[in-house]
Amino acid sequence: MPSPIYKRVLLKLSGEALMGTRDYGLDNATVRAIAEDIKGVVDLGVEVCVVVGGGNIFRGVAGASSGMERAQADSMGMLATVMNALAMQSALERTGVPTRVQSAIPMSSVCEPFIRRRAERHMEKGRVVIFAAGSGNPFFTTDTAAALRAAEMRCDALFKGTQVDGVYSADPRKNPNAERYTTLTYLDMLARDLAVMDAAAISLARENKLPIIVFNIHEQGAFTAVMQGEGRFTTVVDL
Repeated sequence: MPSPIYKRVLLKLSGEALMGTRDYGLDNATVRAIAEDIKGVVDLGVEVCVVVGGGNIFRGVAGASSGMERAQADSMGMLATVMNALAMQSALERTGVPTRVQSAIPMSSVCEPFIRRRAERHMEKGRVVIFAAGSGNPFFTTDTAAALRAAEMRCDALFKGTQVDGVYSADPRKNPNAERYTTLTYLDMLARDLAVMDAAAISLARENKLPIIVFNIHEQGAFTAVMQGEGRFTTVVDL
């Protein structure tokens, strides 16, 4: 079995990735499949942390566009990520992976508060740490929170699980002629406005020399394969 490329990584999951074929909420089979893939990476000896979004339940931007006050809407979106984090924790622990949820918004009755050094210690002990509630601040996406947590945890790379197997010039599900990139620079991502992560997240990753690996989270075993340098994915780095 090939050795893993990285020792410590952060996996960013969108809330939509947890929906499966549903229009709203969580699909248990999809959550279970992602948990099994994460377990495969943990079994390689890799330290893993996760940031999960909340778009399958509530999106702050959507709430604001319908007339809700933006900071209030973003707070609701952050609470949605806590629900997803608890669901992912349950699925991971059913596979035998010890897990902790840490929230940027303190809610001690259901999870730990975010404490950087405690999170690092959990990971050193082989536990998967799921970071919920984004960065705890409105006006910042969970993509930006993922880049922030990856930098704080001194991760070797940020993995972004998406609906397709890498970064394309356009949505390949709508444009069959879209070009797939194997390697990009951070500046390429920003200049071409490739809508994989927001500009703040990409800039933060660039400042911290944090590679971004984009892959298809719904392909069975893809996370484990990409961790070993196999399969299809796009790497974003400074060349």
